[in-house]
Amino acid sequence: MDTLTGWGRLPELGREQVDEHFESLTQGAVLSRGLGRSYGDSSLPANPADKVVNSRLANRIISFDSDTGVLRAEAGLSLVELVDLLLPRGWFPPVVPGTKFVTLGGMVASDVHGKNHHRQGCFGAHVRALRLRLADDRIIECSSDSDADLFFGSIGGMGLLGHILEVEFTMVRVPSQWIWMASVRVPDLDAFLAGLVRTAPKWPMTMGWIDCVHRGRAMGRGVLMAGRWATLEEARPQAPTPPRQTVMPVELPNWVLSGATSGLFNAAYYWSHVRRSVTGTIAPDPFFFPLDAILEWNKAYGSRGFTQYQCVVPRASGPAAVREFMERLTKLGAASPLCVIKDCGPQGMGTLSFPLEGTSIAVDIPVSAEIQRIVDGLNEFIIATGGRIYLTKDRFTTAEHFRAMEPRLERFEQARAKWDPARRLRSAQSRRLFGDKA
Repeated sequence: MDTLTGWGRLPELGREQVDEHFESLTQGAVLSRGLGRSYGDSSLPANPADKVVNSRLANRIISFDSDTGVLRAEAGLSLVELVDLLLPRGWFPPVVPGTKFVTLGGMVASDVHGKNHHRQGCFGAHVRALRLRLADDRIIECSSDSDADLFFGSIGGMGLLGHILEVEFTMVRVPSQWIWMASVRVPDLDAFLAGLVRTAPKWPMTMGWIDCVHRGRAMGRGVLMAGRWATLEEARPQAPTPPRQTVMPVELPNWVLSGATSGLFNAAYYWSHVRRSVTGTIAPDPFFFPLDAILEWNKAYGSRGFTQYQCVVPRASGPAAVREFMERLTKLGAASPLCVIKDCGPQGMGTLSFPLEGTSIAVDIPVSAEIQRIVDGLNEFIIATGGRIYLTKDRFTTAEHFRAMEPRLERFEQARAKWDPARRLRSAQSRRLFGDKA
């Protein structure tokens, strides 16, 4: 058996099969994987003997309409391949996550969101049709007009309703290959939340890095970023050069990312934004995918691995709830050099899609003997606010907590009972959260 891992580097035994004839490969399989960028156990096998298949060689574009932007491709087509091919031709995906090393199938299964969620929603809002292999090995085409429960259940459904074979969605025409970005250094959490509210109506893309280590008046200080596609007049005359990439050369010792070093990093990053406000053009890669500049950056967390806790605090709970969450985060000892905050718009149509209207907070947490206590403590607060967590990042939420935070779960389980009554499609995550057999 091989050791399969998610991005958090926590292992499960299993073996994945890879072939460019992905459609036939999925016959009899119980789980599909792409590029392995889900942080937790959603793409890891429930049982080492399960047939796990990988889509990365199934990466052909089947059709593209340059008048409408409608594109159909195999599920293994990666975002990096798609952007490299079509951005020079004036097209970009409608929604992208924080890494380009993901497949279209993974983007659907996770119903990824990005910096423009308050304007464009999740990726699933732009998907027109899916081609799936079901648990009984039938192949079916579904959409919002045909087998809608299967279609919307598969968007954000973590691959539990069918193997995604093909994805049809609409690309967006862009005026240039450059981003016009504004960034501002913000002194505290209250100012940051007010800045997000003020920025959202003016800018189609917003997000920020915040300091989740320091307490008191400095809590939540950070850098707020906003962007839009640059016009031809604003864009630089040449195309962006391919991004320079380095590989994390070694696995760092576990002690490197401690509370003390996280505090030093956060302070240095905050004050490195020397000018309080900066405006200008920036290439798409450092704007959309900044961490992709360092390949295998997850080695920075050492051999222990890490998880990312990503939640959304509902807008109705107000800024006080966000502050209380941050205070709980620091009290629980979950300090990290990487904490990202985003503004989320209305809930999407995917049955288990993550975002709802409010504030999304994502923080990387090294795995330790205290990790279950930390995640439980954060989940208890999120349940009390009416929020939820992102399954693509999760590894430690209990079934009890997940059920308490997810009122749509019954509808999803009804779809599973219809399309996979034996629950043959499963993962380590579905074993943990849904009680699927190992």
